[in-house]
Amino acid sequence: MKKGFVYLVGAGPGRADLITVRGAEVLKAADCMIYDKLANPALLQFVSKDAEIIHVPKRIGEGSCTQDEINKVLVEKALAGKTVVRLKGGDPCIFGRVAEELAVLIEAGVDFEIVPGVTAAVAVSSYTGIMLTDREYSSQVTFVTGREAEGKEGTNIDWDVLARFPGTIVFYMGMGTLESTARSLIDNGKPADTPAAVIANATFPSQRVVRAPLERINETCEQQKIKPPAIVVIGAAAASDTRFDWFTKRPLFGRSIVMTRDAAGNADFAAKIIQRGGNPLEFETIRIKPLTDSNDFLRVLAKISQYDWVVFTSGNGVTTFFDALEKLGKDARVFAFAKIAAIGDKTADRLGEFGIKADFVPGVFTSRELGKQLIGFTNLQNKKILLLRSQLASNELVETLAGAGAEVDNVAVYTAISANSESGWLADGISKGTIDWLTFASPSSVDGFFEQFDSKAVNSSNAKVASIGPVTSERLKGLDVKVDVTAREHTLDGLLDSIEEQENKS
Repeated sequence: MKKGFVYLVGAGPGRADLITVRGAEVLKAADCMIYDKLANPALLQFVSKDAEIIHVPKRIGEGSCTQDEINKVLVEKALAGKTVVRLKGGDPCIFGRVAEELAVLIEAGVDFEIVPGVTAAVAVSSYTGIMLTDREYSSQVTFVTGREAEGKEGTNIDWDVLARFPGTIVFYMGMGTLESTARSLIDNGKPADTPAAVIANATFPSQRVVRAPLERINETCEQQKIKPPAIVVIGAAAASDTRFDWFTKRPLFGRSIVMTRDAAGNADFAAKIIQRGGNPLEFETIRIKPLTDSNDFLRVLAKISQYDWVVFTSGNGVTTFFDALEKLGKDARVFAFAKIAAIGDKTADRLGEFGIKADFVPGVFTSRELGKQLIGFTNLQNKKILLLRSQLASNELVETLAGAGAEVDNVAVYTAISANSESGWLADGISKGTIDWLTFASPSSVDGFFEQFDSKAVNSSNAKVASIGPVTSERLKGLDVKVDVTAREHTLDGLLDSIEEQENKS
C-alpha cells in the first residue's frame, strides 16, 4: 500500500487567488482535503473531482469539530495511504494550532510538509494601506491572539509590556474580546486616544475598515455592526494615510453582481468581477451539452479539410470542438489549409490556447458584423464555409454568408440546456435589495433565469439588469424585463465596463 503523506497548507487570508503557487500545486495532488471555516471553499477548484473533501469547522454548536477529532482524521487518512492536504486559513504556523497536528503525525510515523500562506495581518496591511511598519512611526510589530485556549488558567499576554510597546500591535481573533483588550491596554498605561482600526472580511469585496481612538473602538464597531472574522490594529499605523487604501477604490468595490452563465463561464466571469473589486454571486442557469457525437458532426469532421473557412462564434464552441478532437485522437491538423474566423477576441484567445491563430476577427463582436465584415475582407463567391456553433444560434449568419455566394454548412457542436439552481438566497437578496446587478451573457441564460424568477419581482426591486448585447437585450425585453445597461462591446469586459459607467452616473 502507498505510504500516506500530509501537507499542512496555508490557504491565505481569504481570497482564493491569494493562495501560494506551491499551495495550489499541492491541492491538485490531494486524495483527501481537510479544511476549516477560514479556508475559502473556492479553493476546491484546485482539487481533483475524485478527492475526498472533509469540512472540519471549529466553532460552537452542532456540526463543529474538536481539535482532537481533526487530529484523528488526519492520521486515519494518512495511514490509509492517502495524500492528505490539511488546509488552514492564513498561515498554518500563525495561531493555527499546527504544532498539535504535527505532534500526532510524528507519533503515528506520518511524513509531512508545511506550506506557508499569507497571514491575515500581512494581507490586511496590503489591502487597506494600513502600513504595519514605517520608518517614521513604527519600527516593530507584534502579533497577539485575541482568544487564548479555553480553560487556560492565567494568561501569556503581558499587558504591561504591550501597553508600553512603541510599535504596532495586531490582534488576531480579537472581536469577541475587543472591549476587554482596549480596557486592559488603557489600564496598563496605553493612551486612550491611541489610534485603532478594525478590519473585517479582509481581501473580500465586503471588506470594511473602522477607525477610532482606542477608548472608543469597541463602541464604534458595535454601532457599525462589525462582525468577525476581523483583525485589530493598534498604534500609529491605524491612522496611516487613507490614500493608500487602493482596494476599496476599485470601480465595482462592494457591488454584488449575479452571474447567470454555465459553471465554467461563471468562474471566468467571477475572476473579472473580483479584479474590479466586485462581489461575484454565481447562479447557474444553463449547462453546456456537447453535440459532437452526432452523425452530422462526424461527417463534417471527416471532410473538414475541404472547407475554405471554418468559423467559431463562441469560446464554448472552441472548447467543445477541441475536446471532441482529443477524444477522437486528432488535433488541429484536421483544418489543413482552411482559414479560421472567430467572432471576437475572447473566442480568438480560446483558439490560441489550442495553437490556432484566427485569420479573421471582426471589429464588432456580433454574428451580423462577423458576416458583413468577412464579406468585406475576402471574396466568398463559391467558397465553402463551415460554421461550428450553438444549436440555438440564429440563422442570420448563414443567410448573410449565403447571400454573398458562399456554400455554408451550419453544424451544431453544442447546445445550452436549462439548469435549476438553489434560488432561495437570490430571491431573498433581490427582495431585500442586497443584489446590485443581474447580468446576462446570452438569450439562453435569460430563459434559464426567468424559468425560476418572475420578471415583475426583478423589475420592482433595486437590482439593475445588464445585458452583454442587443440579442440578449431583446430576449429580456420580450419577457417584459427592464434592461438598464446593454454593453457596447459585446464581451464580459465590455459588460463590466458598461456597469462601471452606469455606477459612475449614480
